[in-house]
Amino acid sequence: MDKIVKHGVVIADPVENMASLIAAMVRGLGHRMVLEITNPRELKAVLDSRSYSLVILDETMGSPDAVEMVRQMRTDIDSPNRTTSIIMMSSAPDIARIAEARDAGVSEFLKKPFSATDLQMRIAGLDIKPREFIDAPEYAGPDRRRRKLTAGIADQRTVSETES
Repeated sequence: MDKIVKHGVVIADPVENMASLIAAMVRGLGHRMVLEITNPRELKAVLDSRSYSLVILDETMGSPDAVEMVRQMRTDIDSPNRTTSIIMMSSAPDIARIAEARDAGVSEFLKKPFSATDLQMRIAGLDIKPREFIDAPEYAGPDRRRRKLTAGIADQRTVSETES
């Protein structure tokens, strides 16, 4: 977790009290450099200025839409936070919104209200099992696959000589 402490955490929520509450949770988890942002323009300026280790972003941070902001950050090769872990929060997420956020490059999704333990688990998950950053023509962001599946058989794609 030293990586997060060293570079800082950005908390972005349009509701000042919520941003302060989440920042207090993050500080309670041992992170000292925590920046609270409530204005979308200020958020963009902060994220364009230097890199951070973690961004915790509410989906209602508008103009541009938070999901679009993540997509732009992930696809801009000059963005200092292109590969930064992003946890998106939402009070009432639906499956479509979660999928949209994942496809934009969000690392984790957290439903409000949540406890400090919930937040700690998401942050620890990013630290313990970091996912490879994928840079493909249709997607830029953390690998969306959560687990590797094996069929239990070597390579089923090879055709045996008796079948040809």
